[in-house]
Amino acid sequence: MAIKLVDSELKVMNVIWRLGEPTAKQVAEILQAEVGWNVNTTYTLIKRCINKGAVQREEPHFQCRALIDKAAVQAAATDELINKIYDGSADQLFAALLGRKQLTEEKLAELREIVGDWQ
Repeated sequence: MAIKLVDSELKVMNVIWRLGEPTAKQVAEILQAEVGWNVNTTYTLIKRCINKGAVQREEPHFQCRALIDKAAVQAAATDELINKIYDGSADQLFAALLGRKQLTEEKLAELREIVGDWQ
């Protein structure tokens, strides 16, 4: 069973994934600049991620190490979206995504290549 993270916890995880093994202070500084959160908010969210088994606290200096892979979290969230909104139909999701934005011929060619690789 995948660990379920809420949006605010994902913001914390994205900083940890981006930096590798940052200190809690570094995470707090980045999220203060990017989102406007105060230190206590960030520390509370880090502790929630620790309690869920997504982050491990290491010393010295309260270093944060991700225990879950970003790609696995993305895959689980994508599966949940497909099942919840598109009744399990990945092709409906794909069609909806393509319909939201005009794509250049170059991007269309890239998508054709990706789809071709899956066949």
